[in-house]
Amino acid sequence: MHLVFDVNETLLDTGALDPLFKRWFGTDAARSEWFLTLQETWMTANLVGEFEPFADLARSALRQLGAKHGVAIAVGDEQELVEAILSLPAHADSAAALAQLREHGHTLTALTNSALKAAHRQLDNAGLSGYFDAILSVESVGRYKPSPEPYRHAASHWGVATAELIMIAAHGWDLIGANAAGLRTGFIARPGKAMDPQLGDVPDWQDDDLARLVQRAVAQ
Repeated sequence: MHLVFDVNETLLDTGALDPLFKRWFGTDAARSEWFLTLQETWMTANLVGEFEPFADLARSALRQLGAKHGVAIAVGDEQELVEAILSLPAHADSAAALAQLREHGHTLTALTNSALKAAHRQLDNAGLSGYFDAILSVESVGRYKPSPEPYRHAASHWGVATAELIMIAAHGWDLIGANAAGLRTGFIARPGKAMDPQLGDVPDWQDDDLARLVQRAVAQ
């Protein structure tokens, strides 16, 4: 079975960035605000048809947050954030869940909005890269998730229909995009994340433990 995993927040814990945001803004809650701003930035890039590297968008979102709160953001701060993103630790349940899937012969793909080189470095640093049969980035199609092109790219990579893929993510927008492209979906309820209970067919499975979630997804 083909399982496709989002990376940031799904497998990697962005909570590790909290100390940076507390230093800059006086509260680690600013990290969530920054990530929402980052999402808005790449959604806008999709809408206007202009693709920019993920790291540039991350820097831009930090500058926007600084301007909003009257905090001066230096170039060094931007680079410190980018380096910290590349060094995010894995969530406690990520490795065991991926190992379980590999042991049972499933095909695992990482599909991320991060740049390809950055994604490899992220997963290497987190000790997860060895579990994946393929690591794919949206930069190959010049469109960020939740546009359909990244999900179709994953299917094309393996020469299968999108209906043969299961997308696992901690973001409702990611799973809505995957579902619209024909994938089945599994929602991992990371802290602070929730799905609209009235969405109906999205997701097919959900849990707050990754191992349980993937067990349910493949036990069909």
